[in-house]
Amino acid sequence: MRLHLLTIGRKPPAWVAAGFEDYARRMPRELPIVLTEIRPGRRDADSPAQRARARSEESARILAAVPSGSVKIALDERGQTFTTVQFAHRLEAWMREGRDLCFIVGGADGLDERVRNAADLMLSLSALTLPHALVRIVLAEQLYRAATLIRSHPYHRK
Repeated sequence: MRLHLLTIGRKPPAWVAAGFEDYARRMPRELPIVLTEIRPGRRDADSPAQRARARSEESARILAAVPSGSVKIALDERGQTFTTVQFAHRLEAWMREGRDLCFIVGGADGLDERVRNAADLMLSLSALTLPHALVRIVLAEQLYRAATLIRSHPYHRK
């Protein structure tokens, strides 16, 4: 089973890449995180029409990059929330199903409605709006934490 992370944006700051890689490297062999960076939509000006066009371009690229047969999980502040333990249980259930998971992180203007509608689950990491680059690290850490809970590893302390 693979954990795919599709994210809008290329070449994040070094601290983002280092934080993500640290947690991705720690993942168990049976749960590798595969990062795919997707080129942002073109923004010629900061107007609602330009932002909508950019989201639409990003949407097409995202949907084309989703691995076939994977569970699509769109990250959105309005999505469903889980405690860490609930998230670990959910990951364990997905592992039993054996399908790859595809976590989708939008760009600066969020996700287009087409991506939201195609998602099997809308997931919120926080009610706060997080920078999309930071979401890479937070999600990777939570996936690692969930994996350690499943394995009864002492990383997660109550």
